[in-house]
Amino acid sequence: MPELRSLSVNGIDINVALAGSGPAVLLLHGFPHTWELWTNVMAGLTDDHLVIAPDLRGFGASTRAQAGYDAGTLAEDAEALLSALGVTSTAVVGIDAGTPPAFLLALRRPGLVRRLVVMESLLGRLPGGEDFLKAGPPWWFGFHAVPNLAETVLEGSEEQYVDWFLSAGTLGDGVRPPLRDAFVRAYTGREALRCAFSYYRALPQSAEQIERAVAGARLTVPTMGVGAHPVGDALQRQLRPIADDLTGHLIEDCGHIIPLHRPQALLGLLRPFLSPEAQRTGRT
Repeated sequence: MPELRSLSVNGIDINVALAGSGPAVLLLHGFPHTWELWTNVMAGLTDDHLVIAPDLRGFGASTRAQAGYDAGTLAEDAEALLSALGVTSTAVVGIDAGTPPAFLLALRRPGLVRRLVVMESLLGRLPGGEDFLKAGPPWWFGFHAVPNLAETVLEGSEEQYVDWFLSAGTLGDGVRPPLRDAFVRAYTGREALRCAFSYYRALPQSAEQIERAVAGARLTVPTMGVGAHPVGDALQRQLRPIADDLTGHLIEDCGHIIPLHRPQALLGLLRPFLSPEAQRTGRT
């Protein structure tokens, strides 16, 4: 079992799971998840990596902060967490809401981030996501974005709402009951819902931060984009014009929650990409 710690960084307390030893790998989850999203992936990496899996700001056992849900602040949270752990070099893996802060951290701090893996998300309004968005953003983006609405409507029905996302994100397969129950607990209550939906309310600010960042820098660290259903290769298309070293993969018959739905397929991509040999030779 991973070791759980609470560390005070960037004005909040972050709950973080730690396991293994070796080169560091930071795993950033999305909605509606906690660090436990990565349970199977962690087990496959800990033989030769120090795996760091925090609950993001407002999620799980981390502080339910009043503000700071934009990608820039989340990237600062991640950097401060690494500093508190004494980590000076890390690979970063992000999915869903964890992708924009993972991207900004790698863009801002290429000396800290040696490899980047991003999955199943879009990077704000960067070109490349047009096909995915041609019918409009997913319905819940608008619902979550209205202040106080979603938490008012959903309080008392969190279980059914989380279940819908876990089912849709695994193409109907669902997740094992203990993990499902942990996610439901993490998103139950008005404050837990407010924090979750604050990510969506900060999307315009995050998009502006990403646009400003790419206007002044390129993504120079070796990067892998991984898609499934429904985002597919949209993220890879956004990354291609701004990344110096990009590898793209699509996982077939896989829902949005890749680490839960197809963990072995994901590990089959992560292990060689993150291996010390690949990093010594520059092989992607």
